[in-house]
Amino acid sequence: MRWGYYFTSGVGKKLVMAFTGIFLILFLIVHCAANACIFVPDHGVTFNMVANFLGKNWIMHILEIGLFVGLILHIVQGIILIIQNRSKRLVRYKVTRRQTTWYSRSMGLLGVIILIFLIIHLGQFWVHTRFAGAFGGVSKVTYAQKHVDDLYGRMKDVFNHGWVVIVYLIALIALGWHLAHGFQSAFRTLGMTSSKYIPVIRGIGFTFSIIVPAIFAMMPLAMFFGWIT
Repeated sequence: MRWGYYFTSGVGKKLVMAFTGIFLILFLIVHCAANACIFVPDHGVTFNMVANFLGKNWIMHILEIGLFVGLILHIVQGIILIIQNRSKRLVRYKVTRRQTTWYSRSMGLLGVIILIFLIIHLGQFWVHTRFAGAFGGVSKVTYAQKHVDDLYGRMKDVFNHGWVVIVYLIALIALGWHLAHGFQSAFRTLGMTSSKYIPVIRGIGFTFSIIVPAIFAMMPLAMFFGWIT
């Protein structure tokens, strides 16, 4: 059996979706933990130091490449699977509608919302730090004679606009629903289908899909309403 079969067959596509999905879940954990440093009451010092360490570390740059590759694979394979599944179900049975949740049937729509948000989010933060010469970069602050990007100040500027906060909240709701199905689906694809593990995986998945988006949502809200300074 050719190696390419694992990337072109239906089973192969689902495996790619599962592995890239788990990788992206791990990224969300790290990203959430780093960004949550804005809640440390030191006017952004901890957050800026952590963000700059992650942004300037060569290991993180390598992982960043892997992240983009994984994200692209996840999106492409997801689109292909949705098209293939819809082409196979020209007639949709009512029993299928009753046995599945609406968000499991709407993974494509949720994915599109998240993709649009990612483009906006990368344009507001990542582009300004990686291509400072072309897009103006961000202002600098000095801690212990070390000059670092003031990403905390950048967050305050971005989240000072109500429409931005609304866009982020809509995207994070979509992310929560996406994770509610995607988390358990990834582990099911990897063979964890035993009645012993499924309730645990489902519980962890739902908890994760609520807590992580909620923490992310608190960031623009806290900045916009001035809960943190």
